[in-house]
Amino acid sequence: MKGDIFINKLKEKITIKDIYRMPEEQITITVDRSDLPETVRMLYYDMGGWLVTMIPNDERPLNGNFVLYYTLSMEGGKMSPDDELPAEDKCWMTVKVYIPANDPTYPSVTRLVPAAVWYEREAYDMLGVVAEGLPDPRRLVVSDDWPDGLYPMRKDSMEYNFRPDPYAHEDEPDYKFNHPEGGGLVDVPLGPLHITSDEPGHFRLYCEGDQIIDADYRLFYQHRGMEKLAENRMNYDQMGYLAERVCGICGYAHATACIEAAERAVDMEVPRRAQALRIINQEIERLHSHMLNIGLACEVTGNINAFMHIFRIREFSMELAQLISGGRKTYGNVVVGGMRRDINGKGIKRGLELLETMETQLREVWDAVMDDESQVDRWKGVGILDKQVARDFSAVGPNVRGSGIKRDTRYDHPYDFHDEIDFEVCYEEGGDVFARETVRYRELLQSISIIRQCFELMPTGDIVAPQNKIIVPQAYALANNEAPRGENIHWIMHGGAQKVYRWRCRAATYNNWPSLRFQFRNNTIADAALIVCSMDPCYSCTDRVTVVDVKSKKSKILTHSDLKRYSQTLKNSPLRGM
Repeated sequence: MKGDIFINKLKEKITIKDIYRMPEEQITITVDRSDLPETVRMLYYDMGGWLVTMIPNDERPLNGNFVLYYTLSMEGGKMSPDDELPAEDKCWMTVKVYIPANDPTYPSVTRLVPAAVWYEREAYDMLGVVAEGLPDPRRLVVSDDWPDGLYPMRKDSMEYNFRPDPYAHEDEPDYKFNHPEGGGLVDVPLGPLHITSDEPGHFRLYCEGDQIIDADYRLFYQHRGMEKLAENRMNYDQMGYLAERVCGICGYAHATACIEAAERAVDMEVPRRAQALRIINQEIERLHSHMLNIGLACEVTGNINAFMHIFRIREFSMELAQLISGGRKTYGNVVVGGMRRDINGKGIKRGLELLETMETQLREVWDAVMDDESQVDRWKGVGILDKQVARDFSAVGPNVRGSGIKRDTRYDHPYDFHDEIDFEVCYEEGGDVFARETVRYRELLQSISIIRQCFELMPTGDIVAPQNKIIVPQAYALANNEAPRGENIHWIMHGGAQKVYRWRCRAATYNNWPSLRFQFRNNTIADAALIVCSMDPCYSCTDRVTVVDVKSKKSKILTHSDLKRYSQTLKNSPLRGM
């Protein structure tokens, strides 16, 4: 059976208390909490797993414990062409541990698997379970002035029906950025606020002259409480609408993953036509998202002409979205068991025409960008993500594929109609901005091909399954899809009365943030905005930069236009040699 090869290897060193399969390729093993770090390490490094999510869950009403679920995608380390598992061995392995309510502690996995660091920091913020020995125990999700002892994702937190007083502390709380050892460094804060930013971020660059030696950052300035909102308040179709609001670019991918997690937990079969329609909508999102990022990667370096041409072509993807979904964003169409909206033969014919136009014009514009030596020079060698760092932190999407790793969840764990589709996993070896943008361009052509194949192979039949009720309390499963920024993972445990007990949403960027500091290193301040842009994080850029000389305590405010001008004229930047 799927996963037996990993279970048998683990049994040589670890006592496995229980094995649960649902669906068949998703295997959950229960181990003692003392065995947790070594179990995850063996699956991760010895057997070729990637940490895709960790779900901290308050199951005290069910079994009296907190429970942690560390989920790994078993696909091979992929550090070389032969370091990949055969398709028949690829699966999902979840390590489950019970944490007693009267002793909510467990040994940190991060010491052995760096990719776990954000998950374990969040588990404390949300549920109050403590990872002992965690190298970085700072708060991650909640604000610095959040009241001690108040954990939002605990089931009994509903009794805290008040808004915490932000002025309850005598001194204004201050996030402790990790400053590297040694003197003579300039501390350069970027952010955190921008008038158009939905999710601000505060970056600290530690520089010698204008060269970045190290970096740290504080995110999660806004937390909308979506996971808590969904509990016992929404049915599953309403949750699809909520999941779409996770991101303004790849909301459809989130909605699909959310609904498919609910479907997989009860082994619900979705009609093939609905599966094909879901793929088409997801690939349309990839089209407009990748064109957005390539355009911005040109714009931030001063190539406004390329930016405008790419956005002109992007309009065709928005027209395609309107054709398939009824709106310029592919939202509001996913329901449990299928889709709300179908497409007819006339629509398919028009869609094929739009794909042909996009493909022709994309090739022309990309060739023009590649002929611009100044543009290519600004991308090459900048923001390198080392392959081993990408492996250690389980990076996803173009970020990991730009570092030479053939990792794509459509390829490793095909879902929906992908078993009928031929496509190429696009990856480049450079690890720099140029490699990541090249991956995105190649994926644009693949998306066009995938949509074209779905149109041409469109199955007949219904678009909604006749039975769409969720009636198995405490059943759980995850769903995956390859959003534009990388693999999204949604995990759902069913409750009663058609409601969710626990929903865990892990967006692609969550797995990419921890390795960003390594991409900053050995680059210049003027490259910082470009590096963040090439990662394609799920938040708007910041408006201003404060340059601080640590020794003199003097600062200078740089406007957004100043920073952009300096990044476009790097050789003449007044930041050089500070």
